[in-house]
Amino acid sequence: ILRQNQRLERLVQDLLELASLESGESPPRRRRIEAAELADSVLEAVTDLAETRGVELERRLPREPLEFQADLRQVEQAVLNLMDNAIKYSGEGGKVTLAMERDGDRVIISVSDTGPGIAAEHLPRLFERFYRVDTNRSREMGGTGLGLAIVKHIAQVHQGKVEVDSAPGQGATF
Repeated sequence: ILRQNQRLERLVQDLLELASLESGESPPRRRRIEAAELADSVLEAVTDLAETRGVELERRLPREPLEFQADLRQVEQAVLNLMDNAIKYSGEGGKVTLAMERDGDRVIISVSDTGPGIAAEHLPRLFERFYRVDTNRSREMGGTGLGLAIVKHIAQVHQGKVEVDSAPGQGATF
């Protein structure tokens, strides 16, 4: 009962966050973000999960300081969602890399894993609400099926986009 209650609570929280993003009722509160601080905060938040699952974490940032304007809470949530998925699907002995780089006036944030990869037929639907590549495995890992939809909407409210590059047996990069 406790586990199901916690699952329902996560589902309601994710639905509320998604509804808020879609409605535009809470536009991003942009402020200056330092990439190194964002990366450190996210990695600290997922370290225990990575250690429990036997996954190595890597941080890859440019040598020069990288700063950008965004809503810290929203961007941090998006990156945490991606990191959480990458760690869960990488498996024992896997590796997850959080990287940030500047590309003109944009900042590219990427999360790469050494997991099983995703078949091409699933890629177009990955960012839909409740879409799951493997429903049995996703449920046992505790996901709500809304994490990637939230990532997509956070990217959109920041005039950005989210993409995935993956193939079976080659991991994934978001």
